[in-house]
Amino acid sequence: MRDPRLTAHAKTMRTNATEAETRLWLALRAKRFEDVKFRRQKVIGRYIVDFAARNPMLVIELDGDSHASQVKYDFERSAFLQSQGYDVIRFANNDVMDNLEGVLTAIQSRLLPPLPTLSPERERAIGAS
Repeated sequence: MRDPRLTAHAKTMRTNATEAETRLWLALRAKRFEDVKFRRQKVIGRYIVDFAARNPMLVIELDGDSHASQVKYDFERSAFLQSQGYDVIRFANNDVMDNLEGVLTAIQSRLLPPLPTLSPERERAIGAS
């Protein structure tokens, strides 16, 4: 069962977004980016994540200056999210503010399915033809 206090706090965070969160949200919202449905300030377990998609399972976190002092917390949080099946990608707020296109390119690369790999035998067969 979801903690109603977390849900209320997430709603407050949506209305008080940082400038970096707002900029990234404008690029991600309403399936604008790669036709993926993102949610912002989403409750997952006991955490509120900045952005999350369910298909594919991806969490995007934006880190401000305060994150330098909470490395252990961020590590534990990412480990929990990964245990729930999410891929976690983190960016500094400055990355979004100074290089939004680069951030979107990095996110896009995480959305693409991995390229199939060939067995060594198959590689040799293709190379011989």
